[in-house]
Amino acid sequence: MTLDVVARQAGVSLATASRALNGTTRVREDLRQRVRAAADLLGYIPNAHAQALASASNNTVGLICHDVGDPYFAAIAAGVMRAAAEQDLLVMLASTFREPEREIAYVSTLRAQRARAILLIGSGFQDRAWERALAAELAPYVRAGGRVAVVSRHRSLRVDAVLPENRAGAAALARALLGLGHREFAVLSGPPELTTVSDRLAGFREGLAEAGITLPQERVVEGPFTRDGGYAAARELLTRPTRPTCVFAVTDVMAVGALAAFREEGVRVPEDISLAGFDDIPLVRELSPPLTTVALPLAAMGQQVMALALREPRGPRSRVVRAGGEVVLRASAAPPPPDSPAERTR
Repeated sequence: MTLDVVARQAGVSLATASRALNGTTRVREDLRQRVRAAADLLGYIPNAHAQALASASNNTVGLICHDVGDPYFAAIAAGVMRAAAEQDLLVMLASTFREPEREIAYVSTLRAQRARAILLIGSGFQDRAWERALAAELAPYVRAGGRVAVVSRHRSLRVDAVLPENRAGAAALARALLGLGHREFAVLSGPPELTTVSDRLAGFREGLAEAGITLPQERVVEGPFTRDGGYAAARELLTRPTRPTCVFAVTDVMAVGALAAFREEGVRVPEDISLAGFDDIPLVRELSPPLTTVALPLAAMGQQVMALALREPRGPRSRVVRAGGEVVLRASAAPPPPDSPAERTR
């Protein structure tokens, strides 16, 4: 495939096609889109270096995650790498830091390098423009024989997926905390546009609703999906007029930050406030107190998504592997304090 074929398909000059693809000179947006669409349709790789790289990269797997510094993603990546090593495959790892545009750019780069498979590890975004742009990048890659598999919900992508049971796990956690006697809850939530956040929050609400408990919106405090985000959200929660007896952080790393914030403010866990997270990253077992959480089989999820990517396609239907979560009650959660309204009504 040559550039002049792409130019003819797009109805532009060879020079315009070259400028549109190499980005060295500004080209009108409508022309750039026409050239890019033609290149995608024809499976064109923009330059000779990429073509040379493609011939040597069929043993490469691209793994794109939100943040490899987050133990959740690190544990899944470890599972991917173990499975890849067994197949003598090289894993190229990239962190998007939850920037949708960066994710799309990385997919484009891996397409150009003709990676054998692209793995997307982490929540999708509830953003139609992002969904369309990502699907447009992946479609020609798949048509050309590339494989795509994901971990977590990406509603617009018809690809093989490992889906953690976020909603069911959060509902089960709510039931377990209700079983300890709690009736006053708060949630430290990540960005609502992340599907993982929306699923876990919805599941927790459902579990509470089964017992007739409503989670007021003012008891949901949003923050970045990080340790610092959990710290800031917990500090904000403590400034509000009434204090819950139990706090659910939608991810363990946010719970770690919340524990630090509570300690700084002299709030004891679990004597004053019980605390729970989600994921069961290895760190939380060593906290003081150890964290109550929903345990996901993180390394196994990495191995499963790698296995899906290496299997031959089986018709137009995508395959789904569901990863169940198990509630693990540890010392960070206990019955509410004796003087709390929840305890008085037990």
